[in-house]
Amino acid sequence: MTARIEQIVTSGPVTVDDEVFTAEVNTWVVGDDEAVIVIDPANDAEAVLKAVDGREVMAVVCTNGRDNIVSTVLEVSADEELGDAPILMHRGDRSLWRDYFRRLAKEIDDEELRSLEPDQYLEEGGTFEIAGMQLEVLHTPGFTPGSVSLYGESDGVLFTGGTLWRGRPGAHGDVYPDLHTQLNSITAQFGQLPADTRVLPGGGEETTVGEEADRWESWYSLQQASSDEE
Repeated sequence: MTARIEQIVTSGPVTVDDEVFTAEVNTWVVGDDEAVIVIDPANDAEAVLKAVDGREVMAVVCTNGRDNIVSTVLEVSADEELGDAPILMHRGDRSLWRDYFRRLAKEIDDEELRSLEPDQYLEEGGTFEIAGMQLEVLHTPGFTPGSVSLYGESDGVLFTGGTLWRGRPGAHGDVYPDLHTQLNSITAQFGQLPADTRVLPGGGEETTVGEEADRWESWYSLQQASSDEE
């Protein structure tokens, strides 16, 4: 059985530099009838687990370390019978992870959360497989320092997290934390991919690499506008 891809859309708050935004997030559940991986289990663990529907969660993958993404990882990774699935994230977002769990430790008075770490750190070029789909890790910083995308070459799919959305780079509201780096990530990592590669973003509608490539040059005006506002 080939892997199938299911989408769950949730909405919730995300804090960036002490400013709170409301963000709609795509969670992707990838697998077959027996096992899945969960990509970006944001905001609502119950909704994500409903989509998992009792299948074994092999891994929980965070494409970035923002609080709306990591807020549900413990619930989604836990299984009473099988034990916890590993939580994967890039080391570049370790400080975001630590900030969130230190705040949570204080709020609920659980000191063990202060020392909690992801189970594995994703690295550029690393690969993992689910239901016959092999996914390669692409480090795509900019949205956050440790943002990653996941490329399934044989299946023609690209999970871009906050790096690339339909029609524009991913943002917090209209805020781009490091747009120059983000645009470099998009062009360097995605520019050589087949035009018909499906882009499954961390927010908004599906698109393709080719459709977005036609817009890339225009996005540098966003960078200039951002510089003018500073």
